[in-house]
Amino acid sequence: MAQEKQKRNWVAIITMFFIFGMISFVTNMAAPFGNIWGLSYEWAGFAGNLMNFTAYLFMGIPAGNMLIKYGYKKTALIALIVGAIGLGVQLLSGVVSNIYIYLLGALICGFCVCMLNTVVNPMLNLLGGGGNTGNQLIQAGGTINSLTGTLTPILAGALVGTLTKDSFPQVAPLIITGIVIFLGAFAVISFIKIEEPQANLSKVTYEKSPIAFRHCLLGIIAIFFYVGIEISIPNMMNAWISHESFEGAAKVAGSLAGVYWFLMLIGRFASTLISGKISTRTQMITVSAVAIILVIAAIFTGDIYFNLNINLGIIEIDNATVPLSCVFLFLCGLCTSVMWGGIFNLATEGLGKYTAKASGLFMTMVVGGGIMPFVQDLVVRPVTGYLGSYWLVVAMLAYILYYSLIGCKNVNKDIKVD
Repeated sequence: MAQEKQKRNWVAIITMFFIFGMISFVTNMAAPFGNIWGLSYEWAGFAGNLMNFTAYLFMGIPAGNMLIKYGYKKTALIALIVGAIGLGVQLLSGVVSNIYIYLLGALICGFCVCMLNTVVNPMLNLLGGGGNTGNQLIQAGGTINSLTGTLTPILAGALVGTLTKDSFPQVAPLIITGIVIFLGAFAVISFIKIEEPQANLSKVTYEKSPIAFRHCLLGIIAIFFYVGIEISIPNMMNAWISHESFEGAAKVAGSLAGVYWFLMLIGRFASTLISGKISTRTQMITVSAVAIILVIAAIFTGDIYFNLNINLGIIEIDNATVPLSCVFLFLCGLCTSVMWGGIFNLATEGLGKYTAKASGLFMTMVVGGGIMPFVQDLVVRPVTGYLGSYWLVVAMLAYILYYSLIGCKNVNKDIKVD
């Protein structure tokens, strides 16, 4: 019987890994698509990204409630259908050349990834038994997430080549592929039996809100800033290099962003291997401090250019002249790779029955991935320039460091969580 349960758990784990990958695909389509619209509308470069993450603000708590009422499997199936519709609307926007339809599609896709995120994080944490092992599974799922995150901007950049207002047909095959994958995933997951670790949560009485736990409340704020950091670093770099004057700038920009996501993949894979031995808190303190150093180094090396050659099979940059800053920025991927799973793991430690509700609150604050890059691009960048806008990222990283050092400590152990 124990062997059968373990088998069922592994089916659930692999399923959650797959869903983790689709989250990144949908999210990372916003940047290259937004760059195309940005040629016609100056404000549009990060608008799709803003809509994608704004959906979390409205869907986060409902998604947590769906998890309690319908369970993990049904919530995931609903999300996959919503995702296929959202990508379809974005595809339609290119056909009819209407930016507002595109923004609607980005919003719908945001509802999808919010629901999927609400499913995979608590599910993997619970399947791993919480603690370092729970973090290990989240990091493993994050590795798959980073793989699709790596491929998406690279494929989009390769299809576009050089940005023009007529670049929409070039990215259409990628969007159609995403729709097919969503529908295929729906069919597969429909026939997979997923054990519901918290099947009776709808009957549980909640005496308090998860934010009654100080470390959870501060962790929710940390997630807001973290997602802003994760999206701001590659997307601003993508926008910066895409608008350079050399031939094939969009392709190089997409590849540079791809390197960032590839390094996130490497970082998450490494964290998966070491999380059983090295605590989440130690990892978080280290990567947040190193990330601050890297971003500051990038800010001060913008005038230094060099020829970059990268051939990683899926990522290829052939003798392109790029700023040294880009190297420091894509190296940040090694640091940000650990943060999502680390913050979630630290902030939900000891929450027990409050974990699902806390997951919904976390998803609400993922809106930071839309708000903070938008602020960086529309408010900070016009004053400071592309590189100067990264001081906002430094400030957000400073909060993550504070949370890792002090804010993550559970000082509310007296609250009943059974």
